[in-house]
Amino acid sequence: MSVTTIAADQSVCAHLSVLGRDVTVPLVTGGEVTYAALDYAASAPALQRVWDDVAAYAPYYGSVHRGAGYLSQLSTDLFENSRVAVAEFLDCREDDQVVFTRSTTDSLNLLAAALPEGCQVFVFETEHHASLLPWRDARVTYLDAPRTPGEAVRTLERALADRDPYGPALVCVTGASNVTGELWPVRELAAAAHAHGARIVLDAAQLAPHHPVSVRELDVDWVAFSGHKLYAPFGSGVLAGRADWLTGAEPYLAGGGASRKVARRTDGGVDVEWHTTAARHEAGSPNVIGVYAIASACKALTEAGFGDLVAREQYLIGKVREGLAEVPEVKVLSLFGDEAPRVGVISFVVRGWNSSHFAAALSAEYGIGVRDGLFCAHPLVRTLLGSDPQDVGECGAPDGGTTSLNAIRVSFGAGTPDEHVDRFVRAVKELVRDGARWNYRTEDGRCVPDRG
Repeated sequence: MSVTTIAADQSVCAHLSVLGRDVTVPLVTGGEVTYAALDYAASAPALQRVWDDVAAYAPYYGSVHRGAGYLSQLSTDLFENSRVAVAEFLDCREDDQVVFTRSTTDSLNLLAAALPEGCQVFVFETEHHASLLPWRDARVTYLDAPRTPGEAVRTLERALADRDPYGPALVCVTGASNVTGELWPVRELAAAAHAHGARIVLDAAQLAPHHPVSVRELDVDWVAFSGHKLYAPFGSGVLAGRADWLTGAEPYLAGGGASRKVARRTDGGVDVEWHTTAARHEAGSPNVIGVYAIASACKALTEAGFGDLVAREQYLIGKVREGLAEVPEVKVLSLFGDEAPRVGVISFVVRGWNSSHFAAALSAEYGIGVRDGLFCAHPLVRTLLGSDPQDVGECGAPDGGTTSLNAIRVSFGAGTPDEHVDRFVRAVKELVRDGARWNYRTEDGRCVPDRG
């Protein structure tokens, strides 16, 4: 099926319909409009199928791993089968562990807590804060932003060549930028890491909802992602990969579920035997609903087929980029250039506009939800903008009307109709040409409609 056919037939992924597609929101100028959710990179709407699966299970909700009753046994089976489903979705190796967490941030903090003593971590400054900041207790080497995929590989190779060749090392890299949407050369970076005796963890939070992720093919040691970006409700995440560092580390949380046996000692203390399975890092009562939602989303995406989903998304990317290219005041942000492959995440600035003001006008006057700011990737956005953010004061144009102090991000995926993208492009053109139709003021550092 061609891209053109997919563009014309939006029902090709009809079974990936999302919640909220019929929600209407009020406009400050009067009336209501169907909400255009174009902030998928922050949190994608839940798939209808995921919600239906969770609702069907809810009456059978029970404790996990701790009950002899029927509902407890059913919930335990569902929880462990969800682990299998995620492993299949990621094409994990037979001896990999799938650990359920709260989010990508939680997953990478878990891995950071499991690093062997003396481990050196290599991370590009272009990373999201979830993968940039967890390594506080390790020796961290921050790598400069590359301007091509090839430069990224060469930069890593040079850094690894200078490291202690006998100590443990870990490379952390994103699969797709949460700012530019550009795909990173994960397989090549993994090869470079392994050639120098290092391991690699893939932050797939922005990649997994848009492209298949195979642990085997990419040859990564771990992968982390979040349910709320994978069309599942909030509160669940995954860390999947090699077991040895995880098994050799103290439990991420100490408590029930992580322990196999606890006994009092004669001196008044306790002896603990911890699990060696994924349960070692899953202490406490698990988020069964969230875990099942992730598994449901994994199955839905697999059954829909990423081929059609990717083709549909590339069509939408083309519509947005072509529309923005017609507005001279708009500059799209990019590390690797216009021809770099990317997912449905596009950030830009508008000359003469404060980005918060522009995003507020898109929402209040057109019913379009986008994101503005630095997207929890401050070093990257500052590099792309060529300036540090400053306090802009009241809503209005940045200093001199020529420089933006932060950026605007539009993002989309499964369930995004043509009309939302068309409305967004039209709104950008109208706001640049005519200005906002409403007055705005600054409240708690953000631009909001002034309602008198």
